[in-house]
Amino acid sequence: MPVWSLGYWQSRERYKSRDELLDVVKEYRARRIPLDNIVLDWSYWPLDAWGSHEFDPAFFPDPEGMVDEVHGLNARIMISVWPKFYYTTEHFREFDRKGWMYRQAVNDSVRDWIGKGYTGSFYDPYSRGARELFWNQIREHLYTKGFDACWMDASEPDILSNADINYRKLLSTPTAMGPSAKYFNTYALMNAAAIYNGQRSADPDKRVFLLTRSGFAGLQAYSTATWSGDIAARWEDLKAQISAGLNYSLSGIPYWTMDIGGFCVENRFVRAKEGSEDLNEWRELNTRWYQFGAFCPLFRSHGQYPYREIYNIAPDNHPAYRSMVYYDRLRYYLMPYIYSLAGVTYFNDYTIMRAMIMDFGEDKNVKSIGDQYMFGPSILVAPVYKYKAVKRVVYFPGEAGWYDFYTGKYIAGDRYLEVDAPYERMPLFVKEGSIIPVGPELQFTGEKPADPLNLWVYTGRDCVFTLYEDEGVNYNYESGECSTIRFSFNNNTGELTIGERKGEFSGMLKSRTINIIWIERNKPVPFSPDVASDVTVTYNGQEITIRKNF
Repeated sequence: MPVWSLGYWQSRERYKSRDELLDVVKEYRARRIPLDNIVLDWSYWPLDAWGSHEFDPAFFPDPEGMVDEVHGLNARIMISVWPKFYYTTEHFREFDRKGWMYRQAVNDSVRDWIGKGYTGSFYDPYSRGARELFWNQIREHLYTKGFDACWMDASEPDILSNADINYRKLLSTPTAMGPSAKYFNTYALMNAAAIYNGQRSADPDKRVFLLTRSGFAGLQAYSTATWSGDIAARWEDLKAQISAGLNYSLSGIPYWTMDIGGFCVENRFVRAKEGSEDLNEWRELNTRWYQFGAFCPLFRSHGQYPYREIYNIAPDNHPAYRSMVYYDRLRYYLMPYIYSLAGVTYFNDYTIMRAMIMDFGEDKNVKSIGDQYMFGPSILVAPVYKYKAVKRVVYFPGEAGWYDFYTGKYIAGDRYLEVDAPYERMPLFVKEGSIIPVGPELQFTGEKPADPLNLWVYTGRDCVFTLYEDEGVNYNYESGECSTIRFSFNNNTGELTIGERKGEFSGMLKSRTINIIWIERNKPVPFSPDVASDVTVTYNGQEITIRKNF
């Protein structure tokens, strides 16, 4: 995935004008809250022209200029693209002339929920020609304006929400490959292929990123992630997202995300007034959800009113605001670790979000754990999903001991333990025998390279971690233009070896400062990006060995 996609995304349903969208990016920059991507959701087109890929000039008079301004603020912009077309649009007619539209909804005059209701249908992505036409329409009307990524909504396909299964089959047929009953679930896969293959052909030096509301096995081949749809802003939905993300990762598709805060909102939250219990609960729900979201493969807030920007959820003197900003910044400090996990995901079929059974399969106690997980090989994440909870039970596998991320305190494994979970913090723990590379403070992923690099070495066991780096935005890594640095720690000798750098790429750091922080059972070190290092070395790509003082 492009490196920017691993940063923070801000979205809402929806930004109704150019100024609304740009003001959000400007406010994040003014507050120094890290941000990489802003999302333009649906209905940027004229009311009666869904599928035209044209912008309503009353609200988006200069879309290309809007994109340029977002880029000038060092952010990316993703745009919502649907496989849906009103029958009155020229794009519908282009598909229909070739027999590439599902006609049942039009024949039955099925109306949607917009305004007075309009009639349209979805295209058939099972035809190669239809996929090429879909991309060409997007390229001509959207991609050439500079948009960085596509959000492919309603890709179930959702031709008529809540239709019974037999009518859904009729609405989605015939496909170019056969009956809809056989191929229905693969719609999102074929739809993603249209844009991925089209963009790679038209612009081969720019990494594709796609987000789709439905998925199917193999989706990652098209640089596509899936989100879990229009979930509700409720505590039980927050809890359900934990196991949903883990099951998704267990299926072998590595990139998953959700609407932080829940998409659909209860009226009591919409109407909540300052000082009310409902507003207190809304802020706490978003805080807990945001803490969890910072440790998912993709980090993305989205939903209906109330607005989802951090500063709209709570004022800057509120614990909710402080906590959300803390985890946003923490995500960026951990970017060397996270991007290295993305590298091993590509090269070695890894997943970033890991059910406990993936790493501790011989431990019978982890088999049914669905509310805590590993983020990469080292960080145990225990989200809080109950209102007003300030503690929760965590299981610590016995394969190793564990360190509290915030205090550095050592915890023996092979036990359940009730741990503190104050409002502003989600329980995080680091496995004994871990190396976590931490970078400098960032406002966006491409702001500066990871120099100095802090290596947090959690001693007690031998361990290895490989830092992966490349240019972050193009496909040069496919031809070997990337680098790795292997860090290994021998617990018996106390030696940390920073291995010889393998590979190179344009713009690579030839020399960097590496700070080493030792964490030991009898020497707890609270996590802080400004912690004083135990050892500092200058690394020029050659192997270095550093011995820890006993």
